[in-house]
Amino acid sequence: MRIVKEAEEAVSASRNHLVFAYYVTGHGFGHATRVIEVVRHLILAGHDVHVVSGAPEFVFTSAIQSPRLFIRKVLLDCGAVQADALTVDRLASLEKYHETAVVPRATILATEVEWLNSIKADLVVSDVVPVACRAAADAGIRSVCVTNFSWDFIYAEYVMAAGHHHRSIVWQIAEDYSHCEFLIRLPGYCPMPAFRDVVDVPLVVRRLHKQRKEVRKELGIGEDTKLVILNFGGQPAGWKLKEEYLPPGWLCLVCGASDTEELPPNFIKLAKDAYTPDLIAASDCMLGKIGYGTVSEALAFKLPFVFVRRDYFNEEPFLRNMLEYYQSGVEMIRRDLLTGHWKPYLERAISLKPCYEGGTNGGEVAAHILQETASGKNYASDKFSGARRLRDAIVLGYQLQRAPGRDLCIPDWFANAESELGLPNKSPTLPVEERGAHMESYMEHFDVLHGDVQGLSDTMSFLKSLAELNSVYDSGMAEKRQMRERKAAAGLFNWEEDIFVTRAPGRLDVMGGIADYSGSLVLQLPIREACHVALQRNHPTKHRLWKHAQARQNAKGEGSKPVLQIVSYGSELSNRAPTFDMDLSDFMDGEGPMSYKKARKYFAQDPAQKWAAYIAGTILVLMKELGVRFEDSISLLVSSTVPEGKGVSSSASVEVASMSAIAAAHGLSISPRDLALLCQKVENHIVGAPCGVMDQMTSACGEADKLLAMVCQPAEVIGLVDIPGHIRFWGIDSGIRHSVGGADYGSVRIGAFMGRKMIKSRASELLSNSSSLANGISHDDLEDDGIELLETESSLYYLCNLPPHRYEAMYAKQLPETITGEAFMEQYSDHNDTVTVIDPKRVYGVRASARHPIYENFRVKAFKALLTSATSEDQLTSLGELLYQCHYSYSACGLGSDGTDRLVQLVQDMQHSKLPKSEDGTLYGAKITGGGSGGTVCVMGRNSLGSSHQIIEIQQRYKGATGFLPYVFDGSSPGAGRFGYLKIRRRLSSLKPKEQ
Repeated sequence: MRIVKEAEEAVSASRNHLVFAYYVTGHGFGHATRVIEVVRHLILAGHDVHVVSGAPEFVFTSAIQSPRLFIRKVLLDCGAVQADALTVDRLASLEKYHETAVVPRATILATEVEWLNSIKADLVVSDVVPVACRAAADAGIRSVCVTNFSWDFIYAEYVMAAGHHHRSIVWQIAEDYSHCEFLIRLPGYCPMPAFRDVVDVPLVVRRLHKQRKEVRKELGIGEDTKLVILNFGGQPAGWKLKEEYLPPGWLCLVCGASDTEELPPNFIKLAKDAYTPDLIAASDCMLGKIGYGTVSEALAFKLPFVFVRRDYFNEEPFLRNMLEYYQSGVEMIRRDLLTGHWKPYLERAISLKPCYEGGTNGGEVAAHILQETASGKNYASDKFSGARRLRDAIVLGYQLQRAPGRDLCIPDWFANAESELGLPNKSPTLPVEERGAHMESYMEHFDVLHGDVQGLSDTMSFLKSLAELNSVYDSGMAEKRQMRERKAAAGLFNWEEDIFVTRAPGRLDVMGGIADYSGSLVLQLPIREACHVALQRNHPTKHRLWKHAQARQNAKGEGSKPVLQIVSYGSELSNRAPTFDMDLSDFMDGEGPMSYKKARKYFAQDPAQKWAAYIAGTILVLMKELGVRFEDSISLLVSSTVPEGKGVSSSASVEVASMSAIAAAHGLSISPRDLALLCQKVENHIVGAPCGVMDQMTSACGEADKLLAMVCQPAEVIGLVDIPGHIRFWGIDSGIRHSVGGADYGSVRIGAFMGRKMIKSRASELLSNSSSLANGISHDDLEDDGIELLETESSLYYLCNLPPHRYEAMYAKQLPETITGEAFMEQYSDHNDTVTVIDPKRVYGVRASARHPIYENFRVKAFKALLTSATSEDQLTSLGELLYQCHYSYSACGLGSDGTDRLVQLVQDMQHSKLPKSEDGTLYGAKITGGGSGGTVCVMGRNSLGSSHQIIEIQQRYKGATGFLPYVFDGSSPGAGRFGYLKIRRRLSSLKPKEQ
């Protein structure tokens, strides 16, 4: 990789007349506007540039008037389809791309090859149209991409959200990019592993035509008037601007307003062809959505930028980090944008001191590189940039396995992955000799008034981080990547009042999995990774409010009201806001709590803050189910080490820890079982994920190093199963994103409930028939016990209560392989599942979805019995076989994935390999876990050093095959019920005195 800071010679010093074909992506005008700056310099150098774009011609011709500019209006890709100015429609984006670029691909390639040869192109440039690179290769012409992101990265999450049938789009795009000779990479770039080599250039920024004073004079705006430019590329649907949105004396320039829209007197409508760089530079701050154009111009012109997050556009976090690094960004939550609560954000913005001093001549530098490349110079290195491509590939792979809103940056753990992802100790408890320093670090700051840390190192570390918050608050210092959330947390608590701390672990699904919603027996292991919550309740008059929350209450003029404020650590690894706040009165609908349906809609308003439903939703459930009234304000800090999207119940651990803390602080006595059932309501009815209850039950009721045995009818713990000393379980992350809210999990659940309805209907039909012979069944089959069985089966409530032999004898052949939602509802009306909704147009798998829980319940019972049998090789191989059978049954339902299949195959390869006699390690079985479709694989083997070495070997083989180093879950910890809660108070002597 080369870094080019300045053109080595003037671009205009052209030695030859060259022809460039410049392809521009169909996503918005932003790409077209930055292309203009590169094209302008190429034309100044005396070259011809043919621009291929779906953007309006005036975008180019208004900035460049030259006979050397040729516009060919063709749309070869579609970018991201936006439902509104802030929301990308992921499925529509993939379908549009398929329609635009996949279906006519052969025709496109033939047409483009012919056209490129007809204009005698010397070089193809792409920003960043995939097929252009392939067309150039087919035509025998070199190609170069100029961009800060690529569509394979952007579409990766869309594919996971829309189903595996679209994933070939991502692979095809990456393959197209691989034909590109090298990438001219712009600042704020995303991971782009498809490109063989990279040359970095400065910001590409459009030049100014007029100075600030001249622009303001033309607008009739004085220098002392505060001016904000509203730059969303079109306003959110149904949004109407109001005069009171702006602070007194402010004016707002509005880009993209419709011709018919009437604006308040303090808002000024700009012409559609207005030259925005001049207007941006003439303003005091900008309010809009993040894109390369807005960010580059905000940085170049040192303009503070108040931004609102865009849903599902994964370029954004990288640009956001660049904004914040140069002290140029202020994040506004969407709710405040739409309700006009702008004042605190605008006032904060104009207090910033943007400090970007980097180059802004990226257009000139890029043009020089393109000219030299077209003339024959080789900018690419002889070797592939292996380290860069591996880093990019792993982050891109991480993209595929993340939950909605999950990590979009290079994760912190990646740099230390080799040392950190080895097998840890079996439990998170520190050896006695290592506890002293950790205990001293928090005990000198807090008095523990209730509870015990139980020697848990992660709890000690969490308390230590709490102790450090006061110094962060006083000094204003924090690590750059954690600055926003740490500062928010530092101002969260009143250190003179009590704080309640709770802990809830994630879980490893050993057996049972998705059969939980059908009433199966499940065996679950609480893992060592856990979520901690620190909570404080205060009278509203004593509660520390964030500035915008205080301004909101002042605007209402109702005095101090109870407020919920949440800080969630880890936002920098997630595409979400680090904070959430709301008036607790928002949960009221008249005299009583709002419905769950309204609550789901409330939290869905801003996807960047939808994560708060898992936490705040626990309050509403307590209000509705237990009649709890919350009259005090609540401050809540969440810190979780349970990775999201890996199928180990990160959401359940957050819910259980949050509700446990709320219950402790308010003196509520709730049993672990009842608390788990309440938390399931949060996930089912407020978050909207159709999960069973085993996740919450394990997090609440689990015990360290024991399997929780539970019959999910609905949640009956039948005991704790000791793991024999010679057996050990591991979890290995596949790197494929898992989500119980995903379409595949929900459709399999619907299929199972459809199967149950059909079985009940068939049993009722057999009972009601007066002539059994007409149905192909002998009369004897319906006598005595047979009639009693049919009566039971006609009212079957849990599918798992049907034994496998009865299923095979009476119903297996009666169930269709698949059925459409419409056909099912016409015949059966409803599937009687309160947490899923049938899509009439969708085809559902019935037979496999119904068969799985019936057989899984039997497998789990056999597994539990085998665990307590005599130790033998037969015991281990039988346990392993049950795991394998479960895995392939998931796949039959459509819940498998390439990554989990590969890991299971690696375990089988290891199991059946011929090991030297000195090796004592053997792995015996593996299965996909939880909701399937990726996530984590549970592995069972001998509890020995040799087996641990085999797990490490599987890690390395998987990394060699995929570029992704799996996280290994190893060890266990107590559930929330066993941990209880800590009640702590800050020692006043430990508080750092404030400077005078």
